Amino acid sequence: MQKPLLAALAMVLALGACGTIGSSRLNPMNWFSRDSAETLAPSGGWGAGADRRDLVPMVTELEVLRTNSGALVRASGLTSSQGWWDVELRPTNRERPVDGELVYEFVVAAPRTQTPVSSDASRTVTAAVALSNERLAGVRRIVVRGAQNARTVNR
Repeated sequence: MQKPLLAALAMVLALGACGTIGSSRLNPMNWFSRDSAETLAPSGGWGAGADRRDLVPMVTELEVLRTNSGALVRASGLTSSQGWWDVELRPTNRERPVDGELVYEFVVAAPRTQTPVSSDASRTVTAAVALSNERLAGVRRIVVRGAQNARTVNR
């Protein structure tokens, strides 16, 4: 009878000690709980705000197509060679009209390797952006800018 009582008393004392020294390394509940957050991101960040795309050399076409919910602005441009990608109509002024004018920059990413110069059809890139009726309120003119020219559509 003494051995089970002695074992129970030792266990109660051991468990009580774990509660009083909760942050101790002797407490088995703390053995794997010290985690640390590690990241592979560079200390200065990834630089997500930097857009390294260029303006398309020449905007060849601009068209505004009416839809039930607003309009679709579609622009085509001519690049200097084949292989240009990541085409976008990038809004300026947070897509808010300034003096009734909504301005977009026609940007495109350069090919990563040397690419051939071929026909105009193979070097044509097209981008579009959808505008809601609320976004079109107060807009009298839409401008798409390229590196050498700009195209404009008036309401």
